[in-house]
Amino acid sequence: MLRMSTLFLRTLRDDPADAEVVSHRLLVRAGYVRRAAPGIYTWLPLGWQVLRNVERVVREEMDRAGAQEVHFPALLPREPYEATGRWTEYGDNLFRLQDRRGGDYLLGPTHEEMFTLLVKDLYSSYKDLPLSLYQIQNKYRDEARPRAGILRGREFVMKDSYSFDVDDAGLQASYDAHRVAYQRIFDRLGLDYVIVSAVSGAMGGSASEEFLAPTGSGEDTFVRCTSCDYAANTEAVRVPVPDALDPAATGPAHVEDTPGTPTIASLVELLQERFPRTGRAWTAADTLKNVVVMLVAPDGTRTPLVVGVPGDREVDLKRLEANVAPAEVEAFTEDDFTRHPALVRGYIGPRALGEESASGIRYLVDPRVVTGTAWVTGADEPGKHVIDLVAGRDFTPDGTVEAAEVREGDPCPVDGAPLTIARGIEIGHIFQLGRKYADALELKVLDQNGKQVVVTMGSYGVGVSRAVAAIAEQRADGIGLVWPREIAPAEVHIVATGKDDAVFSAAEELARELESRGLRTLLDDRRGVSPGVKFKDAELLGMPWIVVVGKGLADGVLEVRERATGEKHEVAVEGAAQAVLGLLAG
Repeated sequence: MLRMSTLFLRTLRDDPADAEVVSHRLLVRAGYVRRAAPGIYTWLPLGWQVLRNVERVVREEMDRAGAQEVHFPALLPREPYEATGRWTEYGDNLFRLQDRRGGDYLLGPTHEEMFTLLVKDLYSSYKDLPLSLYQIQNKYRDEARPRAGILRGREFVMKDSYSFDVDDAGLQASYDAHRVAYQRIFDRLGLDYVIVSAVSGAMGGSASEEFLAPTGSGEDTFVRCTSCDYAANTEAVRVPVPDALDPAATGPAHVEDTPGTPTIASLVELLQERFPRTGRAWTAADTLKNVVVMLVAPDGTRTPLVVGVPGDREVDLKRLEANVAPAEVEAFTEDDFTRHPALVRGYIGPRALGEESASGIRYLVDPRVVTGTAWVTGADEPGKHVIDLVAGRDFTPDGTVEAAEVREGDPCPVDGAPLTIARGIEIGHIFQLGRKYADALELKVLDQNGKQVVVTMGSYGVGVSRAVAAIAEQRADGIGLVWPREIAPAEVHIVATGKDDAVFSAAEELARELESRGLRTLLDDRRGVSPGVKFKDAELLGMPWIVVVGKGLADGVLEVRERATGEKHEVAVEGAAQAVLGLLAG
């Protein structure tokens, strides 16, 4: 039994100054976590109970799915990560350190390499597969801007699992089994979640899906179709590609003076005034905006890239970065423009771009820029634009990239119905890794014909500590936390109010009886603390049920409150434990 009189706990009335989101404010105020350093948190007794309960649910469902638990060290040698290229690819996000002999180590951000080498060390035949292994382990990433409490920290708890199969059919079966296990996990945790298509990014592989907990504080933006079941992270949304047009249907391109047009809006206004056309007015969607960025590779190499998007769209840097990973995207500086004189700021045009051009600068365009489409865009001269520049006739990009912003109401790539946009917290991610790591680390087995084949892998992660924050974000109300019964530190919070010894004796007796019947109980047995303070603490701490033992005791009744709904019930003192059990059973 947990007792408030001895529990290592101090609740706070005011929000911490650095708290930006609900979960951060309430988990600190309720005494579940305390900041140790930027992005690093200590778990206090109640928070540790919640975290361990989430771990228990994850562990039970992974075991149920047939995976086996292992545990790797967090301190890892450099060599395996060097072999896969991730010692460099992780860049500044990796915590690197040396031992006293100068040997290089890292604090593990993920453990693909270690799982791969472990299986390579012990297994050599197709008869050993399929195999799924998992661990629940602290992970470390040197976040540049740790924020939102335990939602984005430098140390966090994650469940990562890996499947090993002989062929792609086996990988699909393992992937499907993990997908079902994740649905069971998040159902039991009481989370509202959406499964969305995602990009694999630097992880490599093919199929990739994220489990997102919808909430306004989420860092991920996703779309859902209003008609079909399509859902995707905005980074993975694929633009419906229009049919190609006849390039000859548009007259020849012509360069025009367009002074005083520093913005797309001012350019459209000038077009409308000086070059009116029949049929329809000029719009921003008729212009081609060319945005120049600098790609920074993990080894520090800097390469310019120009991205062309319709002028009514902005370049979504997060989408772009997901599609050029592991490179990072940085702004193009004044010095960069000086080093690349072919790029005329504000008037960059496609004809000066491309790996085969004099500039040699790679040029990628939005998928809507198809052959035969005509555009108004920069003419590579100050104060000039070119009109009726036709893709496939007057310029040829180096390829396409999904980098334009996605908007509410954009067409679904499956059925064309409008998309809705929402925000969410990533709580799980599943990948079909394929053979990337097995190839790099030479994980092979003998198949049925005695031939060596490279093992194909899947990678599956659950943010365990992040799930705690996601649950708090989704379920908290205006007065405090509201834990689902499965993971709450206690199922029942008994509050003894008043000064009479009889009240405290009755509360103690009820707590003991509920504990004997298998209910986890928190007893507020503090003397000299006002009922108002006790009620506020109970609401802040967020146990699913609150039982008040107080002035009603003289009339032989107790009050039982359901924290999530605020609904109140009176039960008789005689048989109170059975009555409480009945209410909890629903």
